[in-house]
Amino acid sequence: MTVIAAEGLTKRYPRVTAIDRLSLDIGPGVTGLVGANGAGKSTLIKILLGLSPATEGRATVLGLDVATHGSTIREWVGYMPEHDCLPPDVSATEFVVHMARMSGLPPAAARERTADTLRHVGLYEERYRPIGGYSTGMKQRVKLAQALVHDPQLVLLDEPTNGLDPVGRDEMLGLIRRVYTDFGISVLVTSHLLGELERTCDHVVVVDGGKLLRSSSTSDFMQTTTTVAVEVTDSDAHPDGTAALRAALAAAGVVLHPGEEQGLPGAGHILLVEATGESIYDTIVDTVAGLGLGLVRMEQRRHHIAEVFRDNDQRKGPGTDGA
Repeated sequence: MTVIAAEGLTKRYPRVTAIDRLSLDIGPGVTGLVGANGAGKSTLIKILLGLSPATEGRATVLGLDVATHGSTIREWVGYMPEHDCLPPDVSATEFVVHMARMSGLPPAAARERTADTLRHVGLYEERYRPIGGYSTGMKQRVKLAQALVHDPQLVLLDEPTNGLDPVGRDEMLGLIRRVYTDFGISVLVTSHLLGELERTCDHVVVVDGGKLLRSSSTSDFMQTTTTVAVEVTDSDAHPDGTAALRAALAAAGVVLHPGEEQGLPGAGHILLVEATGESIYDTIVDTVAGLGLGLVRMEQRRHHIAEVFRDNDQRKGPGTDGA
């Protein structure tokens, strides 16, 4: 089943092309739409909702053509906008009931659905407070609730973790995941934070400058590599433990990758070692112990979504516009 499809989709403005011949096919589940600010994510959502006509190409949502069935699509799809657009002087209950009524629910059903939805997003105890007194995280939950209240088949979430602290982001990502796992509602979520999508989504679509860079399952993005990431602590004998380990492993004939990855704050760096065989793990452990260093972690490295952007920039080469 195809939830969202696009073929040669293009959106041009007088001085910029926001979407450039975009073709994709998205199935059920949680799909991440990732790209830097200005990559065309919000423009694509407006086209999918039938709010902004495409310049060229075509797109369908739940099998409906966005050019001719925009109003029907908006009945079947929930939308959570990026920007703060909530009325400050009404309660969450009043606002979400109003949005449910706007979606066609009768009064009694709207009130019942509102109570259930606010409970799901964690706002049941605060549902009668004016929205103007809510924190940023609570406002984001209200926006999620109004997108879900009419029981849509698909929700489009535009940067739902904007302005949230790390704990709030994790809670929001958990809610988004449950939208599909608990209720079977497919999700398209946009973000410029790659790690969020790696943890949350089944499928990832990467766009840059309005063009499609890659569309595939998250598991395909996150395939394991033959590289082992090693992080160690420093010691009195070796104030730079990473440098000492690098030198010792090189002397032992271990293949090292050039450069290092930044580790956690205060934890030094992560050394990248080529796993030429199973014995490499014993060699690393013995070398770390022999130097008197502490082994923080040793794990097989996985690909990350960010590498798609880096590979794209490398293909463009120096002197080209990577925007």
